[in-house]
Amino acid sequence: MAVSSVRLFNSLYPSRASLIAYSTLHSGFPNSLGYNSFRVKGGLVYSISGSSRVRALVKGKGERTEDYPLAGDSTDNKKVAESWPRSLQRDFAGTPYVPIYVMLPLGVIDRNCELVDPEGLTNQLRILKSVNVDGVMIDCWWGIVEAHAPQTYNWSGYRRLFQIVRDLGLKLQVVMSFHECGGNVGDDVNIPLPQWVREIGDSNPDIYFTDREGRCNTECLTWGIDKERVLRGRTAVEVYFDYMRNFRVEFDDFFVSGVIAEIEVGMGPCGELRYPSYPVKHGWKYPGIGEFQCYDKYLMKRLKKAAEIRGHTFWGRAPDNSGSYNSAPHETGFFRDGGDYDSYYGRFFLNWYSQILVDHGDRVLALANLAFEGTCIAAKLSGIHWWYKTASHAAELTSGFYNPAHRDGYAPIAAMLKKHGVALNFTCVELRTLNQLEGFPEAMADPEGLVWQVLNAAWDVSIPVASENALPCYDREGYNKILENAKPRNDPDGRHLSAFTYLRLNPALIERRNFVEFERFVKGMHGTILVSLLSFILSF
Repeated sequence: MAVSSVRLFNSLYPSRASLIAYSTLHSGFPNSLGYNSFRVKGGLVYSISGSSRVRALVKGKGERTEDYPLAGDSTDNKKVAESWPRSLQRDFAGTPYVPIYVMLPLGVIDRNCELVDPEGLTNQLRILKSVNVDGVMIDCWWGIVEAHAPQTYNWSGYRRLFQIVRDLGLKLQVVMSFHECGGNVGDDVNIPLPQWVREIGDSNPDIYFTDREGRCNTECLTWGIDKERVLRGRTAVEVYFDYMRNFRVEFDDFFVSGVIAEIEVGMGPCGELRYPSYPVKHGWKYPGIGEFQCYDKYLMKRLKKAAEIRGHTFWGRAPDNSGSYNSAPHETGFFRDGGDYDSYYGRFFLNWYSQILVDHGDRVLALANLAFEGTCIAAKLSGIHWWYKTASHAAELTSGFYNPAHRDGYAPIAAMLKKHGVALNFTCVELRTLNQLEGFPEAMADPEGLVWQVLNAAWDVSIPVASENALPCYDREGYNKILENAKPRNDPDGRHLSAFTYLRLNPALIERRNFVEFERFVKGMHGTILVSLLSFILSF
């Protein structure tokens, strides 16, 4: 028999009362319902009134009843009442099963490759398992595993972690993380690139992406050295391949048993296929357009060669009127409406800049398929949704996505992924355009439009599409938005996400109020139960 998530939660946190019956329904019931009681399986009784509270039988020190707000502990009944109709618009029972994974904390493995707090993590994983989460996602950090010397790998902490996950009956999504951790939004630990790589960078800083001011970004290696033997006799893609191949050999038993369900290959900052165009460490703030990152000597050499082949050697330079990290498009000569981005030179440069991104993905994924033959492989794209409602889409252009209003910049990436049979993992599916316009109206953001464009670019070439949330999400509105994107209403082809990964496991997620909403969300993604208690009540 499956263990109740609430009972398991309270067995691990005995100081709390054990909630036997609970509701995830928002407030705002029509007054005609009055104050009624009804019985469900096991003889448990709910009492629901026109107020925003549910009365449930509670087992603690003796049986008693307690009142709970139906939408958390908020006393703002007007706000709650206004929100419930949106959350009850659609029932996902009987919809396709979409697996749910949860990202593990960034610091679950320390810099010595040892598992931190295995007992506490095991308890948290049991809680996730109790609501039928399918598995977890874990970063395998290059800076930890190959930290001290080339081709000397230490996987010890990861093996212990994988064993715990396997024993609990969960699956694994494993990220080959070839970037540093720290300095970005949500980063609470610091894991730099391997020491031996940083030593090379001390004498040759051009192994990193570089901006117009000459500032190097040590978060990941420039794609300019993909085929340059500057890493102790190896090219960057050879280093990545050796790492992936060693992982495959080390964890063969987990591949054979099917515990490792997917490998996501990191190909840029934050593990995403993009340029590091908006680094917080260099002063970027939302919604700045970012800067082009092609000023290392290797990429500049390739740009000049491309210009020579085109027959215009003076095009062998990056734009000099594209503003700075925190500029707005209309403040620049390059990105403003009618600006140089759409000139002959601008189109040449942006084609070259975006093709470098596609070529990097092509090279790395070809080798990933060799290392992980027969295993599902995914690549992650970031959701650059700010300035999407402008003509130039400036923030996307600096990130390497050549996606102005007159061009589909995601189709070439989708075609490259299709070539290698690789799934697309996309972010920001929980964001609503209206909320972005209310918070930052000047950003001209449209996350919903971007999500729809990218999902359709992938579906048009018939590759699997997975997703994850970009920011922490605990509320029903965000979960409902994810559900709607995961399973588009009335899609004639029945298309849906292949998986969803929740960012991220933390103490806030497993707080009772938040975890009840999360369990409801999991059931909706699995399509196994009516997600609305209202539908249940009306069936009586």
